[in-house]
Amino acid sequence: MLALFYIFIAVAIGVSFWQITRIMNFRSVIATDEDNEKQAKYSLAFLAFLYAMMIYCLIAMNVIMLPEAASVEGEHDDNLFNITFWLIGIVQFGMQFLIFFFTYKYRGNKNNKALFYADSHKLELIWTTIPAVTIVLLIGYGLWAWNNIMYVGDDENPIVIEVYSQQFRWDARYAGEDNQLGLGNVNFIKGINTMGVDMSDPSAQDDKQVTELYLPKGKKILFKFRSQDVLHSAYMPHFRVQMNCVPGMVTQFAFTPKYTTAEMRQNSEVVAKTEGINKIRRAKGEDPYEFDYVLLCNKICGASHYNMQMKITVVEEEEYNKWLSEQKTLAQVIK
Repeated sequence: MLALFYIFIAVAIGVSFWQITRIMNFRSVIATDEDNEKQAKYSLAFLAFLYAMMIYCLIAMNVIMLPEAASVEGEHDDNLFNITFWLIGIVQFGMQFLIFFFTYKYRGNKNNKALFYADSHKLELIWTTIPAVTIVLLIGYGLWAWNNIMYVGDDENPIVIEVYSQQFRWDARYAGEDNQLGLGNVNFIKGINTMGVDMSDPSAQDDKQVTELYLPKGKKILFKFRSQDVLHSAYMPHFRVQMNCVPGMVTQFAFTPKYTTAEMRQNSEVVAKTEGINKIRRAKGEDPYEFDYVLLCNKICGASHYNMQMKITVVEEEEYNKWLSEQKTLAQVIK
């Protein structure tokens, strides 16, 4: 495979030099009005093709887009995405039309004479001010949405969960009744103490280590992240959150789940996307897909990076409390 790659690179370089040589030979060729007419019509044809491809991708590729946000804070992320997408989309559609239409309208003709147009300070002020104000508003909204997931007030009393990353797995630890996580450090990793929890810390005694995340609907969850080895990235796409897990430091984000796993599986948008994905999977001979929330690693951290994930289940608060009460504390597990 490596030899084929080198051959491909060599062929690509050879073709590039050949094309450059051809272009340099065209320096003395002067386009005629007939050539300009053809190229102008080709530009309109390419514009139609470009529009058709964009519209097709917007419709056909929608099946691989995420469904609506499953967290309260994620709604603002989706709003920001939609606003930005439509702003850029409208401007892009308009600019593409102007570029190719003007290419056609002002095609070369020996009977035409170029018109000199002096600077317009009013026009420059308009096209500078409008983008500047738009960017300030978008960034302001983005910072507000960022603060919503990064900073949690004391009055919110969130559920505190630590997520610990290592090549190539996730572990999680729930704070106990005191809602305080015990200290952790890689120096304490030994035997079944895979998260390096300092068991001499009183706050660690009632913590609960698990291999699957259960979250209650409608409650604020504060996640804290550590890494044992290299840089990882905790990515929960359906909740619209992501944070780097950095060795030697603790990072965090918070969100409030708004749909249980069962509710999302019945969501019409999720059902439609699931059917679309399964149509693709069946064509490839793969097993059918069933919706689940997942925690993924979004940093390439090694050979098995693609398989580094953890299932997340969102349930009603009563069911969550029952599940959590069934989990053993670290004091019970680590003697």
